[in-house]
Amino acid sequence: MKYMTNAYFADTYALIELLGGNQNYKPYLDCILITSRFNLVELYYYLLKDHGKKIADKYLEIYSKIVVPITLTSIKRGMDFKLKRKKSKLSYADCVGYAIALEFGIKFLTGDNKFERLSNVEFVK
Repeated sequence: MKYMTNAYFADTYALIELLGGNQNYKPYLDCILITSRFNLVELYYYLLKDHGKKIADKYLEIYSKIVVPITLTSIKRGMDFKLKRKKSKLSYADCVGYAIALEFGIKFLTGDNKFERLSNVEFVK
C-alpha cells in the first residue's frame, strides 16, 4: 500500500503529546493530521480531568476541525482488528482510528506501546 507521507491519523496519545509540546512530535506539526470523534471524547476527558473545563473546551473546538467521519466500513474493520487482537485489550477508539488510517492510506500516529510493532503505524514516544 502506498502512503501519503505528510498525513497521519493522530490517536489520543499523539494529540496529548502534541499539546504537551513533546519534541519528538514536533515534526508532525507541519503535517496533515486527522482524528475521529472517539479520540476527541478521550482527549476532552483527559483535558477536563487534568486541566479544567476552559482548556478542555478550547482544544475540543480546535481539534474538531480535523475530525473525519467514522464510516460503517471503519467500524467493521476496526472491530475485526480488535477481535483478532483481543488479548492486547486495544481501545475501541484506537481500533477504529487504525481502520480509518488504512481507509485514508495514511499511517496511524501513536506512542501506545500496543501498536509499536504493527504495520501502518508511525510509533513515536
